[in-house]
Formats: sequence, structure tokens, C-alpha cells
Amino acid sequence: HVQLVESGGGEVQAGGSLRLVCSASGLTSSAYCMGWFRQTPGKEREEVAAIYTGGRRTRYADSVEGRFILSKDNTKNTLYLQMNSLKPEDTAMYYCAADPPDYCNFPFSYWGQGTQVTVSS
Repeated sequence: HVQLVESGGGEVQAGGSLRLVCSASGLTSSAYCMGWFRQTPGKEREEVAAIYTGGRRTRYADSVEGRFILSKDNTKNTLYLQMNSLKPEDTAMYYCAADPPDYCNFPFSYWGQGTQVTVSS
């Protein structure tokens, strides 16, 4: 049974930083693709960043490239998203997701419950 639990969301002023944490259990391999998505009311869920190929490759949405840093600790089955220089438009519910190694494309197979990030101007 795969379980993804997010933490680290909150409210921050524009220009500030937050670190999201996703604790994973039940994944059968550290090679699983993992990523962060976000969604605001009335909009589609969008991929923010993903890590794949056993953690050797990452990809980022253009809107967060250079501001967000994705990392993964395979020994702890934990995914991190360091979010810097936050903007009001980063406000969203952020979801952790996982997918088997050969896939890594939306829709991912496993999802967490989400953690809210609010950036005030």
C-alpha cells in the first residue's frame, strides 16, 4: 500500500521561502519517479517538478525554473521541494505524486492529500 504524506506548506510573504516534504511508504523501489504538482480552484493540476531515472534527472516547469529545487533522499524515501523567491502566483495546493520508473507522466499513479501554500504580496 503506497502512501504519500506531504508537509511544510504554510503562508509566507512574497520573496520568502518554504520547503515542502513528501514522506513515501510502500514504494517497491527507489527508482520510482516522484514529483510535485499544484492546483488552484478552477484550474487544471500542473506539474511543478519531477525527479526520475533513479533520481539522476529532474525537470521543472518554466514558471519555477531557477527558484525551486527538487531533491530526493532515497535512504528515507523522502522528496523535498525547496521553494525560493516565492510569488503570489505560486499560491496553490501542492501535491506529491509517484509513478513507476517506466512512466513518469501525468496522471501519476499515487497521490498525497496535498499541502496548502499561500504567498501574500
